[in-house]
Amino acid sequence: MARNKRDDNLLLEEDELTAAFLSDDDVVESNGSQNSPVAVEEEWDEDDNVPGQLAVDVYETSNKLIVKARTAGVDRNELDVSISDNQLTIKGTLNAGNEEGVENYFLQECYWGEFSRTIALPVPVKEDEIEAVLKDGVLTISFSKLKQDTVKKIEIL
Repeated sequence: MARNKRDDNLLLEEDELTAAFLSDDDVVESNGSQNSPVAVEEEWDEDDNVPGQLAVDVYETSNKLIVKARTAGVDRNELDVSISDNQLTIKGTLNAGNEEGVENYFLQECYWGEFSRTIALPVPVKEDEIEAVLKDGVLTISFSKLKQDTVKKIEIL
């Protein structure tokens, strides 16, 4: 791929931006001196057992709070949904299926394995009036909202 002077300027701007976020410990020149910014690769320890995050949408209607999560590829028996102290927790496992015979990945962007997400619900809900439905790879959890129509005056002591 041919590069022009404009591309070099963009690269320089990216290097300057990267350097702005590096500490002195991260900036190491190839000869060992600490003058020129060099991107430092972070080592990934595969033994770290950190569950993946689950993307969610949270919104409300006039009388419901709705949480939607894209859970395509998750078996309903592999999902654990719970609520405690107005915090919703969704846990599960994404199974990659049969990988028998795979010798090498050329690109691997999909997350496979355990995931967990805990969300502090933005409004009070009735914890005994919850409906969870898994349809077409989308988990939809509906909560009835608690009505807070009255304002309670708090006496200052």
